[in-house]
Amino acid sequence: MTTTALIELANVPENDARGVTIKDGARVRKFIVLRWQNETIVYRNRCPHAGTPLDWVPDRFFDRGKQNLFCTSHGASFEPDTGLCIDGPCLGDSLEKCAFEVRDGIVTLTEAL
Repeated sequence: MTTTALIELANVPENDARGVTIKDGARVRKFIVLRWQNETIVYRNRCPHAGTPLDWVPDRFFDRGKQNLFCTSHGASFEPDTGLCIDGPCLGDSLEKCAFEVRDGIVTLTEAL
């Protein structure tokens, strides 16, 4: 099994998210590590509408009310727990969830980059 360490879970506050960028040669992969209502979730940091990262300002993934993930490029809103787009140009599409585990306090991808 291929694994890639992303971030220490302790560095992701509850009901918030952090962005992680993994560089592998010329390839760059961006992820969102989210702690939401006592659950940890990892999404690819890629809006299904235009393929751009959700955060324009690093680690700013939530709308002002801190209720939904928000794409700053075109204003799409996503449910934090499901990744489903509930408003905006990609309505009905979803963020891509990633397989991961928390091992020794480290959020680690368990899928190929």
